[in-house]
Amino acid sequence: MRSTAEDTIFIEILLNAPIEEVWKAWTEPSIILKWFGSDQKGKGIKAEIDARPGGRFEITFANADGDKHTCFGIYHEVKNYSKLSFTWEWKNEPGVESFVTVKLTPVEHSTRMQFEHARVGTSSSHSYLAGWQSTFKKLEKVLSKNK
Repeated sequence: MRSTAEDTIFIEILLNAPIEEVWKAWTEPSIILKWFGSDQKGKGIKAEIDARPGGRFEITFANADGDKHTCFGIYHEVKNYSKLSFTWEWKNEPGVESFVTVKLTPVEHSTRMQFEHARVGTSSSHSYLAGWQSTFKKLEKVLSKNK
């Protein structure tokens, strides 16, 4: 896990789940609600996903302290079981847009996920690297329960 540039975060992780399960975790609202958000004791509230080029997503989750966060964006590229790319914005930070790319590669019975969050800049109050690292720990737990 590393930052590749001042305004780009790159995380590569090997997930102990088949690529189909990881894809569903990114594209099915009922699964996203189980892992999205960096607070380990937080919970998903609402997820709307239209995973196709030009489709939108909006995800609302709450931290354990009750603080709610909503992110949203538009999908640019959707290649089943291999790649998602989309814009990223927070409702509470209008006009601060960044860009996410998720690449998935099968590795035997696991999946290599290459995650890049670009153009995070300095306009956002969110700590993206720490946030995504914590979020992906939740993703790993959800995927291990699906086995």
